This record gives sequence, C-alpha cells and structure tokens, in this order.
Amino acid sequence: MSEHQLNVLGTELQICGLDPITGYFRDGLCRTCSNDAGSHTVCAIVDLKFLEFSKSQGNDLMTPRPEFQFKGLKEGDPWCLCAARWDEARLAGCAPKVKLTATNAKALEVVSILHLKHYQIDLS
Repeated sequence: MSEHQLNVLGTELQICGLDPITGYFRDGLCRTCSNDAGSHTVCAIVDLKFLEFSKSQGNDLMTPRPEFQFKGLKEGDPWCLCAARWDEARLAGCAPKVKLTATNAKALEVVSILHLKHYQIDLS
C-alpha cells in the first residue's frame, strides 16, 4: 500500500513535513504499508506536552539519534505519528494538533475522524 494513498478527507495525501523529513518512508508523507506495524499515519504538529508524554511512554522523540540521521524533534515540528500513540495521547489529554490533509485515511482504522477533526489545524 505504498502507492497512491488518500487523506482522511478522501482527497490526495499532502506533505506532512520535510524539515525534519518525516514519514515511514522518509519522504515527507504519512504513507504506510504492511511493514509499518505502527501505522505512522497521523500528521501531527508536536508540542512539548506531547513530546514529554511520548518520552514517558518509552518513545523519546526529542533526543537526537545520529545513527538514524535523526536530529530529535522540538515543539512545532511536523511528524507522522503512530495512530495508536496519537489516540493514547488524546486519552491522556496530551494529543498534539493534526493536519487532516496530510493524515492518511488508514489512520481511521485506529482513530475516529471526529477526534481528529477536534484537533485539526488546517481547515477553516
């Protein structure tokens, strides 16, 4: 499923982020495939509250990991999050904002469109 994929609105999947470069395929898109066990499909703009929550859950996204060409994330960075982690953060009151146009429709297998829309930042 790494070919043409749609966003949660049913339109063409938009770029989530190129600086830092995000996505399971590191192409800026929240595309997924059967090998992507975490379903990195929610395009979020991370904030400190979420980053601290993620670290407390064992996934430190702030610390640079040069061996993976990863500079570490800071508040305001766009990042393709695992759908289940985003929903876990939502339930804990720590979910970051979401770009719906860049969030893969596959995320809807894990999270509700209503919850995503509640946190959206790219539609008026």
